Amino acid sequence: MESRIDRRRFLGAAAAGVAGGAALTSARPTPVRAATRIPDGPNVLVIVLDTLRYDHVGANGNGWIRTPNIDALARESLRFTRAFPEAMPTVPVRRSLLTSRRVYPWTSWRPTRNLPGSPGWTGLGARETTWLRALRARGYWTGYVTDNPFLAFNPSWMPLRRSVDRFARLGGQVGALRPASSVSLATARRWLPRDMHTSHYLRGMRQHLANIGEGRDERRQCCARVFTHALDVLGSARRSKRPFALVVDSFDPHEPWVPAKKYRDLYLDSSYKGFEPGNVRYRPARYLRTGERERLPKLYAAAVSQADAWLGHFLSRFYDLGLADDTIVVLLSDHGMVLGDRGWTGKPALELHPELIQVPFFLRSPERRRAGQSTDYFASPHDVGPTVLSMTGTKVPSSMNGSNLSPLLTGASPRIKRPFCFGGYANHWYYRDDRWAMIADGNNSGRELFDLRSDPGEVRNVARDHMPVLDVIYKRVLRATGLKRLPYFGRR
Repeated sequence: MESRIDRRRFLGAAAAGVAGGAALTSARPTPVRAATRIPDGPNVLVIVLDTLRYDHVGANGNGWIRTPNIDALARESLRFTRAFPEAMPTVPVRRSLLTSRRVYPWTSWRPTRNLPGSPGWTGLGARETTWLRALRARGYWTGYVTDNPFLAFNPSWMPLRRSVDRFARLGGQVGALRPASSVSLATARRWLPRDMHTSHYLRGMRQHLANIGEGRDERRQCCARVFTHALDVLGSARRSKRPFALVVDSFDPHEPWVPAKKYRDLYLDSSYKGFEPGNVRYRPARYLRTGERERLPKLYAAAVSQADAWLGHFLSRFYDLGLADDTIVVLLSDHGMVLGDRGWTGKPALELHPELIQVPFFLRSPERRRAGQSTDYFASPHDVGPTVLSMTGTKVPSSMNGSNLSPLLTGASPRIKRPFCFGGYANHWYYRDDRWAMIADGNNSGRELFDLRSDPGEVRNVARDHMPVLDVIYKRVLRATGLKRLPYFGRR
């Protein structure tokens, strides 16, 4: 078994060419007290790929989707087979990731201006502790690269943008890099299911197509621009002459999906004349025509392979620079995507099954400990902070309640035992242990229960047959949260 990723593997798998669009840099970073000396510790690289399903990665057992660069990184990493974010979706996950503190249940949540009015969606406080701030205070150079429309542009996330030495934010997922009028309505219609040919969806798709040049030149794709700019920011990190902590947060493969033709050709029949499911509704899948529904997972696969290729461009240069032997690398996603599974599409909060809530999660140490091995410890994004802080010899702030996963790299167990995990999405929550998977809303109604021993695919709801189990699970979650009942905010 090969022990590392080499340049040839990355260059052979990645997309051709490196280019990018304009990056917008945030306000000047907030000064911090200078460290008395340059810290002696490894670098930290955290890579986030939005909306990447666990089961759509080759290293996790998928045999038909091509993710050679993610798979190569997995061969150098400890791979988590039961990683479930404790708070979802996009913004709640990143609060969890950065503060390393449980976000669900949303006991203190209040709607935030200019953010979706869904429980858990809020900004980052100016004084909130993050692991990036902790490392910067210790003397690390810190950076963040993203096209995430909320972290990059929403005013409530300005404290994050000011808290690092360099924050590179890229438009494209939002905003207008080019006029929408440069794309015809006929072209926009082609990339949407017939049921979604409404003014709202057509306007959004038209702008997206304009921003990426209608997918003709993959260098204009959002993931290409993110990882290209990440190389520029990596250069800034190296010039600082200090250990660095860098987050590269790509919104791809989030919808809409218009991957370049060479990736579509890997999976899709080019003779198809119907409409492409380049976006989906968060609802039952019956609105899709037969051809649209059949092409949906394949189009998503093409977007995944494209994101993987541009990740490969970045990692190839990272290895060429000789940084791999001195850097902790974490790769993870924030949630998955329902692609017609169980008769649904999108990210419906009541369908908290693995297709939506299980994510890829790799932890790579500079020494490549336990490379290519896996663990079934229940991991979550809020574990990243305590893990990388411990591995860099940095004190873990008391506000962080995630688990330090680094003992697993030596065959030991984390201090925090996790015989079960639970988390929330909007008004719904899930629970999982070795035997049971449960889904309910905050009122503890609409309960579903699945016996993972006899039904690992979670097809048969056995809630009526195991009412005492439902009560035991609910009480267990309440004890873990210290609450008398879970929050419920009504229909939103």
